Amino acid sequence: MASKRRRAENSTALPPSRPPPPLRMPKRQPVVVFAHGAGAPSSSDWMIHWKEMVTDALGAVEVVTFDYPYMSGGKRRAPPKAEKLVDYHLGVVKDAVAKHQGHPLVLMGKSMGSRISCMVATFEDVDVSAVICLGYPLKGVNGVVRDETLLQLKVPTMFVQGSKDGLCPLDKLESTRKKMTCKNELHVVDGGDHSLKIGKKHQESTGVNQHDAEMEAVKAIVHFFLNSSN
Repeated sequence: MASKRRRAENSTALPPSRPPPPLRMPKRQPVVVFAHGAGAPSSSDWMIHWKEMVTDALGAVEVVTFDYPYMSGGKRRAPPKAEKLVDYHLGVVKDAVAKHQGHPLVLMGKSMGSRISCMVATFEDVDVSAVICLGYPLKGVNGVVRDETLLQLKVPTMFVQGSKDGLCPLDKLESTRKKMTCKNELHVVDGGDHSLKIGKKHQESTGVNQHDAEMEAVKAIVHFFLNSSN
């Protein structure tokens, strides 16, 4: 009886679950156009650091960085309205596309650069595979939520936001994301500020250091891009 019971139990056992199939890399390496924020040029340590991480993680054929005209000459000036920088940004994008024809185009930006990247992505004559926003400035200086551009997007868009970013409260971003019609995802850097930097006290209390948090963010970016490309 015991042997029969064992045979019966074995016959009804469910097969082991299979892991999900691995993501397939896109046929061509992406070209990334990476725009700086309002207060620092493309040569800043932050921009160089993120450029290197993204280049390695995505296997990009090139990560193009540039300075908006108001940054030229090394003088620090207040930026004009974002709308006035769109044409210049668009020109950089078209040059990158012409140089790397056939490669998927990713637009990425820090803060103001991410907002302008989203504006460029709404142009119909630019074929964008994905937009990556690092610290999107959802709130303007007067505190008003600036979501008009996001609601126009048709391109897969990812937000990488610090949980302590005053320019983008996560509850307001969540409300905006629900209204967006394009595919969109959010990766939160716990304890991160507008530049995704984590304070020392938070690192000590959680045991998560800056490097580990950045690596997790980069992994999320890669996963999002591959899901958007396949």
